[in-house]
Order: sequence, then structure tokens, then C-alpha cells
Amino acid sequence: MDSNAVKSLKNKIDEIIDEIKSDIFDVADRIYENPEIGGKEFNAVNLLTDKIKKYGFEINYIEDLPTAFVAKKSGFRNGPTIAYILEYDALPELGHACGHNIIASTSFGAGIALSILSDQIKGNIVLIGTPAEENLGYKTLLIKKGVFNDIDVAMMIHPYDITTPYVSSLALQDIEFSFKGKPSHAAVAPHLGVNALDALILLFNNINALRQQLKSDVRIHGIITDGGKAPNIIPDSAKAYFFVRALNKNCLNEVVEKVINCGKAAEIATGTTLSYRSSIKLDDLVTNKILADRFAINLKGLGYNEISYEQGFIGSTDMGSVSYIIPSIHPFINIAKEKIDLHTQKFCEAAGSNYAKEMSLLAAKALAQTGIDVLTDGNLLGDIKKEFYNKNKDKDV
Repeated sequence: MDSNAVKSLKNKIDEIIDEIKSDIFDVADRIYENPEIGGKEFNAVNLLTDKIKKYGFEINYIEDLPTAFVAKKSGFRNGPTIAYILEYDALPELGHACGHNIIASTSFGAGIALSILSDQIKGNIVLIGTPAEENLGYKTLLIKKGVFNDIDVAMMIHPYDITTPYVSSLALQDIEFSFKGKPSHAAVAPHLGVNALDALILLFNNINALRQQLKSDVRIHGIITDGGKAPNIIPDSAKAYFFVRALNKNCLNEVVEKVINCGKAAEIATGTTLSYRSSIKLDDLVTNKILADRFAINLKGLGYNEISYEQGFIGSTDMGSVSYIIPSIHPFINIAKEKIDLHTQKFCEAAGSNYAKEMSLLAAKALAQTGIDVLTDGNLLGDIKKEFYNKNKDKDV
């Protein structure tokens, strides 16, 4: 497709998003006003799916994940398939202090706008509703269920206090440690007990000793979730919950093994019985630079120039696991007029502001225009996939 035709399509995208602005803002406002924690985002899903169906999409719900969905238009068109990722879960007590209402409104606007032009471009548009990013990492389950099969690229934005197309994150794994001992009276017969809390304290001390030999990008943080019932009873049960983070998936696997060995050493030293389990494992976020560059170009084309090209960083996200299987972007969009941190009351206030909604509108246009580029330029998609395969060939994917 020639450049004039592409420019015309991008202009139409802008017009469409302006026309559906009331729906985009309604999504941002109503999700913001009704925060729901991960796995329980029923109101958000009802709102989103009702609006998406209005534009001719069919909704498929995911077995065993009642707040996840995939929205497609009927029939398959030759050409690439683009997925716009929606998040809509909130934080306990803080509400939308991570701005997921803006993620939902932006991807909604981009996907709907691009789908309206589907008769003029070759390809398919999919909206994927992904719950529980904050607490359960459900994108990893959606991957296992095949939701991302046959997707060529995945795109979303994340609100922040800067705008940058390049964002990375740490790989993460949780570990729950449980030590079992033997209760006894702490004063009368302590020698008859086996102290599970002692083992737990040794676990923390062992991990602290380990830190000196770890790379600077590694993060290990944990809490005691069970430390006994009373000081005059030798604790027969003690538990701790940890997050282990590292620069990439391979490094994470090495560190997790060392942390587990810290627990095993505590088990041997105290004569307790150790069990451990993990329920969350997230890969590091690998931004596709070619796709991210095109997003930035489109932002600039919309008259927005406050773009930083330095590497942005977000703690950990299940979008990282998506980025290991398909080319992905997760750029930051500035929704604040001052420097503020995620997961704070100030950021929550920013996520509900009129400025955040205007930035959602702008980002939706840039995401949809980037979709136009992917669907109309076969060489671009080839380059995107080549970069993806080159980055991943040395990874344990």
C-alpha cells in the first residue's frame, strides 16, 4: 500500500477515535470508579464486553477464568493478526494506583477503531481481556490455554509519569516455604520440641548471607505469614512467602535454586520438614524495538514530542511472558504532570484525571496507527519477527 493510502487510513483512525471518545472515556471512568482486585473484575468485564459487542465483535470467555475474554469479529481475513491487550484489575485499598483503567480504555479504543477499517486492510484484530496482572499473573495461564496462538504481534500501553517506547521488567517467581516441626512447652520441655520458627528465621538469614554473591539486578523480598501461635509454645508450623526477581528468565532460574537451597539448609540444621511451592512465574519483558519505534513515530506524527528514549522499567509483569512467545510492546504513557510513583495514592488520583483520559485517547490513536503499519507493510512485519527471533534464539523459551 502506498504512503498516501496509509496516511489516509491513519487520518481515518484519528477521526474514528474522536467519534468514539465517549465510549473510551466511559471505560476509563467506570473502571476507575469501581476498582476490583485480580480475578474478581466482573463489573469491568461486563462493561467492556457489552461495549465491544456493540461494535460487532463476538466474545469468547475462557474456561476456568471467568474474567478473561477474547473478542474477535466473525470470519478470518488473510493477513496478520494483531492483539490489543486489556488489563482492568485494581490494587487492594489503593484502587487504580497502577492505572489499569487507562490500559483498558486505550486498548479498547485502538482495537475498535482499527476494526472499523477492517474492510480496507488485510488482517485480523483481537481484543484480549487479561485479568489479575497485579496478583496472579493470569496471562501465563492464557498462554497455556492457547489464547495467544496465531497472534502475530501484541500491543498495550502502561500509564506512568514519563512517555517512552522502551520498557523492560524483571523476571519473577514466587516461593512459599512451609516448615513443620513438633510442638512442646517452651519453658517446661523445650528439648522435646522441634522449632519451625527457628528454621524460618534461618531461611531469612541464609538468604541475607546469599545476597553478597548475587548480581545487582536480583531482588529477593519476603514476609513471614505464620510464625507460631504463642510464645510459650514451640512453633510446630512456620511459613514465609517470597518474590524472587532477576534480570532475565535464565538468571531467575539460577537464583531460585539458590533460595530453595537456603530453605533446605535450614531444614537440615533444625530437624524440621520443609515443603515449598510456586504458583507464579513471570518472564522478563522483552520490548520489540522495531515495533516500539513505529509506535513512537506515530506518537510524534500526532503532535506529541515529550518522548524519552531512555529505557523504562517496571518491576515485573505477566506481559513479559507474552513477549517471550510473540513480538510485543508495552510502552509507558505519561498521565501525570509531576514525577510520581506507581502504587501510590497520588498515582491513583492521576489515573482518574481528565489529563489521563486525554492521554489514553492519544495513545489509542498511536496504537491503532501502529496496527495500520503492521497490516499494510509486509516488510515491517518481517523485520519485527526477525528481531524477535534473534532476541529469543539464545533464551530458554
